[in-house]
Amino acid sequence: MPPFTLELLFNIIGIGSASGLLYDGHTLLLIGDNSGFLYEYRVADQSLNHHALLEQPSANIPKSQKPDFEAIVSDDQNIYVFGSGSTEKRNKMVTLNKTTKAITATTDLTNLYLSMQSFAQIKPEDFNIEGVVRDQETWYFFQRGNGAKGQNGVFSVEVRDWELDFNMVYNAFKLPKIKGVRASFTDAIMVDDTLYFLASAEDSNSTYHDGVVLGTLIGTIDHVKMKLGKTKTISNSHKFEGLALFAKSEAQTEFLLCEDNDTDALTSGIYKLTLQR
Repeated sequence: MPPFTLELLFNIIGIGSASGLLYDGHTLLLIGDNSGFLYEYRVADQSLNHHALLEQPSANIPKSQKPDFEAIVSDDQNIYVFGSGSTEKRNKMVTLNKTTKAITATTDLTNLYLSMQSFAQIKPEDFNIEGVVRDQETWYFFQRGNGAKGQNGVFSVEVRDWELDFNMVYNAFKLPKIKGVRASFTDAIMVDDTLYFLASAEDSNSTYHDGVVLGTLIGTIDHVKMKLGKTKTISNSHKFEGLALFAKSEAQTEFLLCEDNDTDALTSGIYKLTLQR
């Protein structure tokens, strides 16, 4: 992995435990794993708006009740927000109109997530979807291996009906260790036909309980061969959970990252990671 720089761009007040983000050149869209809102942050004037993802949304939902929204994806018309599936209350996908941010559908992914668990032989207590990438007709679901068995993997899914009709392939990945603890997927995006992912390490073997943060790495996966590429530790103290493309050139690729601080504090740091090509 080439040299890198990592810098804090700004803090956003009003968002806690940020878990995913999108960037369109002017605006950041963010989700938090303990929040029932989609947040819209306009960089130019530093304004923050929020849009409901639930009937009775809250900015700080108790852990036992939270929908655990961990992944956000968009296409030309829609925004898709995914729950992690780590408990029965975390199986929803919320679809919003990309322009109005109004909810157009709320889908129960229980059948899909149970099929993933069965297909990959992952126990319910070890199942934890932390990133989703869409590439035309294929959806890549990143399973975070922060359970007892450390099962990191990627489900490649073709969907005809989210609740009833889908096909999948599963590829397991053994990620590097940070401070002696195996890293596990926290988010991913596609850039120039390459999957870029974040993976963090925590001193915990639970998908439910947080542990001491040991750091985060970035890496690549060939999405055709589904082979792990190079990786690079980018922090020994931060747990980065959101990854978005900021800018790219022949010389470098820049990403935006958001940090999950695993606290009730409604503040989220947005970082810029620059990788030299």
